[in-house]
Amino acid sequence: MGAYPYQFDPGVDTAPKLGLIALQSDETIENDFRRLIPDSRVSLFHSRIRSAPEVTRETLAQMEHDLPNAAAMMPAAAAFDVVGYGCTSGTSVIGPGRIAELVKEGCETKAVTEPLSALVAACAHLGIARIAFLSPYVEAVSATLRGALNDQGIATPVFGSFEEGEESKVVRIDGPSVIRAACELVEDAAVDAIFMSCTNLRTLDVIQIIEDKTGLPALSSNQVLAWHMMRLAGQTLRQPGYGRLLA
Repeated sequence: MGAYPYQFDPGVDTAPKLGLIALQSDETIENDFRRLIPDSRVSLFHSRIRSAPEVTRETLAQMEHDLPNAAAMMPAAAAFDVVGYGCTSGTSVIGPGRIAELVKEGCETKAVTEPLSALVAACAHLGIARIAFLSPYVEAVSATLRGALNDQGIATPVFGSFEEGEESKVVRIDGPSVIRAACELVEDAAVDAIFMSCTNLRTLDVIQIIEDKTGLPALSSNQVLAWHMMRLAGQTLRQPGYGRLLA
């Protein structure tokens, strides 16, 4: 066996470092982020957090205990610009402030965000105050999230749901079903935009179609989260074809 000398490269790495904590059950968010943030100059790291098969307020709250460990699975030597927690409904149960505290217990990062804070920022950016809210989950799960949005000055006067409680089924709701539900939801509704909740719901390929059909901005959990993480990292995310927010 030969032992070879090497030189250590202490060069300054100026590429933005993003960390993403995905749910164990999520089959969508990582692929969406690869499509939304293809820039090779951006370093994107992933971790997973345990999540229950059934989505209830109780199972969402359980993730609070595992967040520091999930964040600690990120590379310890990396100083992150932003870490995102990929759970929309879980954020409303645990709370954005508490999530930021827990993530920072596990890793070094300048900023923390999640789909709730990202949606609020996106609505402010686009001048949106009233949204039609489409969720895969039963109304009881979404009620807390809608209340949190209302507290931030974003009304959700129109609500629609696929009435699904199993995460393994949410990811298999097809595009035509999402398009049909979104368009019917905003028909004759006095809203500024439509929001499709859940990081596991496959929305990326239907956002532009819904905008073209309704004339309204279409927002989704993964779209706003990627946009907000890049924004917090001092970057502008532009991806034509994925809605007005990224145009």
